[in-house]
Amino acid sequence: MMMKAIRIHAYGGPDVMQLEELPMPVPGPEQALLRVHAASVNFLDIQKRRGELVGQAFYHRAGGGEPEFPAILGSQGVGIVEAIGPEVNNVRLGDRVSFWGISYATHTVIPAVRLIAIPDGISFEQAAAGMNQGFLAYVFTHFVYPVKPGDWCLIQAAAGGIGLLLCQMAKIRGGRVIGVTSSEGKSKFVREAGAEEVIISKQSDIAKEARRITEGRGVSVVFDGVGKDTFEANLNSLAPAGYLVIYGQSSGYVPPIDLMTLQEKGSLFLTRTNGLPYVKEYPNYLRQFVTWMEQGKLSIRIDRTYPLAEAAQAHAAFERRQISGRVLLLPQQ
Repeated sequence: MMMKAIRIHAYGGPDVMQLEELPMPVPGPEQALLRVHAASVNFLDIQKRRGELVGQAFYHRAGGGEPEFPAILGSQGVGIVEAIGPEVNNVRLGDRVSFWGISYATHTVIPAVRLIAIPDGISFEQAAAGMNQGFLAYVFTHFVYPVKPGDWCLIQAAAGGIGLLLCQMAKIRGGRVIGVTSSEGKSKFVREAGAEEVIISKQSDIAKEARRITEGRGVSVVFDGVGKDTFEANLNSLAPAGYLVIYGQSSGYVPPIDLMTLQEKGSLFLTRTNGLPYVKEYPNYLRQFVTWMEQGKLSIRIDRTYPLAEAAQAHAAFERRQISGRVLLLPQQ
């Protein structure tokens, strides 16, 4: 039997992605074979395709670093368990699951420990677009910086997939949200996600606007996945003892800074975080995720979907910042 997958043989632009036919993998011990229903398109996938994760020790350890070419792309997805290897006890054939791992393929073999059952009432598309990204938004707003009622929260790239989820999670916590986005066209989605105020980054000085909105004090927390280009504005937007929570680097890595800068700007707190230290919270999060979806407190915006063969078009749209919400590849189409 054969499967299809998107592979790269060198780093580069979207054109290096090729749809190829490969032998169907066989699960080994503690592994499961999945038929992939939807693959999430994440900025991490684009960075891997470009070669921007090379030399980053964290991503190398986490399996996202330099690949041995040819490499199959993808970092998250959902699917159905089609076969299991020896010593697998947590899933059964036919289970609907979400996973972290190679996903730009019709089928993939994943360690069974990385599989999470999709709750009843949650569709494949909702799970692919929101379940794992929602977990990140949850831990950032509930644990990394527990948003308090009345806190002003500045959310960069607020119209992106995780940005819209952060807006909603901050509102669930009772926070007040300032969303930053690049265009007027995207601002409506940020407001729909609960933002009281929207800053159009191409038209305004972000820090000055944040100060104006908060009557000069500044915001309690900034959630940022942009990195280098927004770093200075983020620091200048914070109130004394405010928190800058960085979780990504779509514009590039933040260069080293003098720690005294944090003191000079108001004894600020700075972290570069991810969801790994909080994985034990996933079961509780998942219960709340389902409840919030049922109550209408949380919604998942899927901007567009593509068949697997059009993965290059999906990446190109992502890089041109044409997306408001999540993008999915549907390998079974």
